[in-house]
Amino acid sequence: MTVRTTRRTTLLLTGGIAIAAVLALVPTSPGSGGHPVAAGATPVGTAPSPGVGQPSASATPPWDGKVDVIGDGSTSYTGPEPKQPVPQKLKPGEKPPQFVVFSWDGALEGDEHLFSHFLQVAEQSNAQMTFFLSGIYLLPNSKRYLYQPPQHPVGTSAIDFPTDQHIRDTLTQLRQAWADGDEIGTHFNGHFCAPDPGSGGTWSSADWLSETKQAYSFVENWKTNTGYTDIPPLPFDYQRELVGGRAPCLEGQKNLLPVEKQLGWRYDASSPGDFQIWPTKADGIWNFPLEEIPYPNQNFQVLTMDFNFLANQSGGNPSDDTSKYAGWEKEARDGYLNGFERAYNGSRAPMFIGNHFETWNGGIYMQAVEDVMRTVCTKPDVRCVSFKEMADWMDVQDPKVLSQLRTLDPGQAPDWSTFIK
Repeated sequence: MTVRTTRRTTLLLTGGIAIAAVLALVPTSPGSGGHPVAAGATPVGTAPSPGVGQPSASATPPWDGKVDVIGDGSTSYTGPEPKQPVPQKLKPGEKPPQFVVFSWDGALEGDEHLFSHFLQVAEQSNAQMTFFLSGIYLLPNSKRYLYQPPQHPVGTSAIDFPTDQHIRDTLTQLRQAWADGDEIGTHFNGHFCAPDPGSGGTWSSADWLSETKQAYSFVENWKTNTGYTDIPPLPFDYQRELVGGRAPCLEGQKNLLPVEKQLGWRYDASSPGDFQIWPTKADGIWNFPLEEIPYPNQNFQVLTMDFNFLANQSGGNPSDDTSKYAGWEKEARDGYLNGFERAYNGSRAPMFIGNHFETWNGGIYMQAVEDVMRTVCTKPDVRCVSFKEMADWMDVQDPKVLSQLRTLDPGQAPDWSTFIK
C-alpha cells in the first residue's frame, strides 16, 4: 500500500468543562474513570479556518488506495471506515429495526481498562458503539497550558489530565475502536458544569467554537504535544470522522447547535432527555437525546445514563454499603431492559444509552450495561450501532414515514403491515 504524507493547516490552540449534577458526572481522576475566546477562533457565521471541522465525508472523491499521513503524523486517512452497514429505506409494510446506541463519555483507557474490555464485549455481542473522546485525554499534564478553556484560566480543567501511560493506552484503543467500525465523536475538553458560574450552559456560540476547535487540535496534534515517535498515526482523519458530540453534563445545546451546523456536523447528543420517541432534527442537526425509561418498581422514569442510576440509588456519590450493590445492579439492568422492551415490542423508537468508564458502587453500572449489551444486541431485528450509523439510516428514510413514526407512543405497536405506506 502506498503511503504519502499530506500537510494540512491545523490550529494548535492553547486552552476545561464542569459537572452537571444529575445528568453526566464523570470521574475526576483519569485513572478511574469576561468570555475570552482562544486565539484563532472564528466567529460563528463565518467560514471555519482551513482544516477545522470541514464537512467532507459525502463531498470527497472515492479513496484512491493511498494512505495520507496528516499534519505531524498524529492522524491519517486510511480509506472509508470498515464494517459500516449500508442504510436501507423502509419498505411499505416493513417493521423498523430496533436501534440501540451505546455511547461512552470521555473514552479514556484508564487503570481499569474498561475501554478495551467493552471493545471485546461489543465484538462478542455484534455491537458497534460511539466513543465521545475528551480532547484533553490526549494532552499531557506537562502541556496543560495549551488548553484555553472558555471563561476559565489557561490550563485548568474540571477533570484530571491523563498520565502518559493513559495517553498511550487510549491511543491504542481508539485505533482498535475505529477498525471495529466504532465512531470517535467528541466530549469536548475540560468538562465544566453547573454550579460552576462558567459552565458550558453559560457559554456563547463563540465559546463553544473555541472549545470545539481545541478538541480537534488535541486529537490532530498529539504527536507534537506528547513527543511520542514510536506510535503510529490514528487511522482516521478527524476532519472526516468527527460529525457529532455530547456536551458535558448535557449543558449548552442551544448555543452549541449553531457551531455544529457551521462545522457540518450531522447530529448532537447533548439534549438533557426526552421520551422514547423517534428522533427529529434541531436546526438541521439530528437530535439524539438521552431518554426517559421506566424505573423498576417505581412510578417515575430515569435517564438512560449510569450517573442517573447512581443519583437515584446513592445520592450521586458512591456508597460504601456493599450490601446494596447487588440490588442496585439489578435495578439498573432492569431499568435499561424496561426501556428496551417497551420500544422493541412497541414503537421501535431508537434507544440511546450513555455511560462513563467508571467503577461507582463496585462497578455495578458497568456490569449492568454489559449484561444489557449481551442481551439485546443479539436479538432478532436489533441493530446496535453508533450515532453516526443511526444518522446514516435516518437520512435515507422518507420524511413522511419518519413523521408518521413520531406519532407513536413508546409502547404503541401498530399493525406494521399497514402502518408504513
